[in-house]
Amino acid sequence: MTPTVLFLCVHNAGRSLAAKVIMEDLARGRVRVTSAGSEPADALNPAVVAVLAERGLDASREFPTPLTDELARAADVVVTMGCGDACPFYPATRYLDWDLPDPAGRPVEAVRPIVDEIERRVRALLDELLADAQ
Repeated sequence: MTPTVLFLCVHNAGRSLAAKVIMEDLARGRVRVTSAGSEPADALNPAVVAVLAERGLDASREFPTPLTDELARAADVVVTMGCGDACPFYPATRYLDWDLPDPAGRPVEAVRPIVDEIERRVRALLDELLADAQ
């Protein structure tokens, strides 16, 4: 069975967007990946998009998506990033809370280390999910 991961933050424009794009690239179809926001922004964070582009990752088809009950219930793992009480909790779902700085309003130079940390955590989660699937 292919695991499903939902990356969740408030605006779904920076952290969860980066995690989704990185996980999709690394997983290559071995994990289903979604992302959403409890209060989606109107547009993606341009600094995050720029940092992803530097890594050869294309976020042009992405857009801030509202969190729905259906998205949350479909996930095997929900990774929250700074949404606190705005993120719902479903008892049968595994939750991880990644405490990461919000890239909103920061220049590309300040966003790179945030995306580096997201990639490190995504790689570790992917390794764990793939090991569990065997």
